[in-house]
Amino acid sequence: MKTTNLLLFLFLTVQVLSAQQITCSKADKEAFENKTIEIDGLLESNLGKTIVAVGKTFKGIPYVAKTLEIGETETLVINLQGLDCTTYVENVLAFSALLREGKADFESFTNILKTIRYKDGKLDGYGSRLHYFTEWIRNNEKKGLLKDITAEVGGIEIKKDINFMGTHRDLYPFLKDDNNFEKILATERELAKESFCYLPQDQIEASEHLIQTGDIIALATSINGLDVTHTGIATLEKDGRIHLLHASTGSKEVEVSELPLAEYLKKIKKNTGILVARPL
Repeated sequence: MKTTNLLLFLFLTVQVLSAQQITCSKADKEAFENKTIEIDGLLESNLGKTIVAVGKTFKGIPYVAKTLEIGETETLVINLQGLDCTTYVENVLAFSALLREGKADFESFTNILKTIRYKDGKLDGYGSRLHYFTEWIRNNEKKGLLKDITAEVGGIEIKKDINFMGTHRDLYPFLKDDNNFEKILATERELAKESFCYLPQDQIEASEHLIQTGDIIALATSINGLDVTHTGIATLEKDGRIHLLHASTGSKEVEVSELPLAEYLKKIKKNTGILVARPL
């Protein structure tokens, strides 16, 4: 009897700990269920087309900054009612993967999202989240989820100090914790050993034919300490040009850029070009 009670206690404890690692409101759980219904039937043989079809179902959802900065400890935040540029891309990829796997359950979704969002797919505190997008691309490439094709489309290699979080500690509430801060500094030290490729802004139009619908586009920047300031999804529109499907900081909602990507970027201050990653 004691053994049975102990096993039951351990089982319930694991369930509680698992639940504590996820932050999801009742409204977001309902939004998840509605989304699985909405995307049913959108599966294409071409992954990129599936991603764009799923991505467009989010059009009009408000842009909300810092949607993951919730509570006192890091949890897997499920927020489908307000998205920043990165959480938009992550959720679109997660729902697209769910669709391709023929699944519609919440647990499968959260497992996929955790795999995408965290270093090696393991949620282990604030420092395990992939905060810098070059690291996000590199780590998800390591997981076999995508391929960095920036060099293939004409990108050039650069070396840059990526340390914005470490030098702007006051902008990040979680970095008040010394342990979190030390982990971010450790990440930045690792990033200092790496270089990355970007396609210069004035070369994007000439290489546009090499970018496919569904590719992930990250906007490189000249801002000190930062690699990327924004991200979205490439979409080939009726004008025959690549546009950006993204959670826009301008319109404050998910939209397709009115201008083609090459022209759209010229209006963004300090943009130097793009990184391109292709989901696999």
